[in-house]
Amino acid sequence: MVVNLFGLEGKVAAVTGATRGIGRSMAIALAEAGANIALLQRSVEQVDVKYEIENLGRKCLIIPCDLEDLNQVKEAIPSVVAHFGKIDILVNNAGIQRRSPSVDFPESDWDDVIQVNLKTVWLLCQMAGRYMVPQRKGKIINMASRLSFQGGLTVPAYAAAKGGVAQLTKALSNEWAQYNVNVNAIVPGYIATDMNEALINDAARNRQILERIPSGRWGNSEDFKGAVVFLASEAAGYVHGHLLSIDGGWLGR
Repeated sequence: MVVNLFGLEGKVAAVTGATRGIGRSMAIALAEAGANIALLQRSVEQVDVKYEIENLGRKCLIIPCDLEDLNQVKEAIPSVVAHFGKIDILVNNAGIQRRSPSVDFPESDWDDVIQVNLKTVWLLCQMAGRYMVPQRKGKIINMASRLSFQGGLTVPAYAAAKGGVAQLTKALSNEWAQYNVNVNAIVPGYIATDMNEALINDAARNRQILERIPSGRWGNSEDFKGAVVFLASEAAGYVHGHLLSIDGGWLGR
């Protein structure tokens, strides 16, 4: 049955950056589809999403994982496996942004953005792969960006990191597809989240952006629920190395 292709009953999914916005919606969607959830987050005191997932009848564990602390990053996936006995799905959603003209862009900001947005994605993929490849099954979903394709303005580190995420996704897919491990990425367009609050509040830029989006609106976090469930499910069993755009048609224009 088609409905069974999208079911995630009994699966274990680890999600970064799920305390709000897109990450929260994706974690809830995976739980609604049947998965138990490990929330990899900096603060163990932010429990709203955990309670929401548990109210759906799923198990949920918060694992301390400050993406600026590489020791915690390296320990996160083994902690998921130690608690749940396995890992079936990894969603690398968390990210940070720094803006400055490139001639003045601080080296410390470059290092922070590259570490959080690219190096930690690589490390979490690698750790998950060490379990998924031997079990010959798994789904990894990274968060790329429209800046995986476009350069953007005053965000050189972010553009470089997200370009790297796109290529990392393809590189891992080339190696791991033979083991039935699907590595894909979601590509958000202009989404109404905290990261884009300055653009939303800039009347001129907001107008320019909306005029460029074929669907005529900013995206929202709910727009990602179907995509993440699809990529995490057996329905995407033959989808490898794909960058799935959720952008209201931005990249097609």
